[in-house]
Amino acid sequence: MMSRQRQELIGNELSRIAGDEYMEDIIQHLRQMETETLPDASLIDLQPEIDWVKRPCLVNFLIEAHAFFDLLPETLFLTINLIDRYCTKRVVLEKYYQLVGCTALLIAAKYGDERIHIPKIRQLEDICRGLYDAGLFTHMERHILNTLDWVIGHPTVDFFTQLLVLEEGHDQVVTHMATYLCEIALYHRDFVSTLPTVMAQSSLDLARVILDHPKAKNGEHWGPVANSTRIALWRHCQNPSPTLARKYSTAGYSEVSQRLARFITQQSAIIHQGPGPSSLMATTIDNWRGDTYRTSQREHDLLHIYPTPPSTPDINSW
Repeated sequence: MMSRQRQELIGNELSRIAGDEYMEDIIQHLRQMETETLPDASLIDLQPEIDWVKRPCLVNFLIEAHAFFDLLPETLFLTINLIDRYCTKRVVLEKYYQLVGCTALLIAAKYGDERIHIPKIRQLEDICRGLYDAGLFTHMERHILNTLDWVIGHPTVDFFTQLLVLEEGHDQVVTHMATYLCEIALYHRDFVSTLPTVMAQSSLDLARVILDHPKAKNGEHWGPVANSTRIALWRHCQNPSPTLARKYSTAGYSEVSQRLARFITQQSAIIHQGPGPSSLMATTIDNWRGDTYRTSQREHDLLHIYPTPPSTPDINSW
């Protein structure tokens, strides 16, 4: 859990951005950055040894490592973004998948966290149970950075979520629920190529439905939300990872995983009662589906990427 001082510093900085007279210019820059650093899931599909079934194990591992080192929330999202971007450009052997994940965590921590929280190579060796030695982490760090042309920064969904909440009036429970939903999304291919702005708005909309909080009217300058993202997020949040659910079951996170579990149980019970009034979620989903059929738009621009990912050389040859 972040210290109170670190949370206050982040909150103050976001408040400054939200009130900045150059807000529209800032938004335009962030929209460009999020598009330029968005991974293409279809290229990850081409990985010969890494498939989407293996992803949840790596994400679970990284969530626990992220908590162990007490890193900032955005560090986790940046870590996954770095992994996915790397996997669109290099073939990753299964035996090095965890190495790529840990090294991405190290890079992300160096980018945004205080020095005292940045993992030491020795600690990464320990959490990987000695599977990789120090030299491999150093080589992989250099290889990831060179592959990504040293472009590390990425506007994370956590950043946009907090900014939108500040615009609409701070609501900590909604923020915790939305962040929980965004971390659930990290496990699934459906959201790899979803823009962080779309993900942030979708998670906040769904969080308000779950918590029965009024719908916000602000944030229009971020653009329309793809209803398909909200529907997919609702589908996936009904079966969250136990590792992630434990993380969000504490009072520090407003026990949102338990709130979500109760909401799902209530909605399921209404559906199984038979004929009668529709459940809140069923009605909401029907409305979102109706909007989806009435409007059609691209969620993001096509990125300039390699047609096929070049093969990563064997580490022994570095």
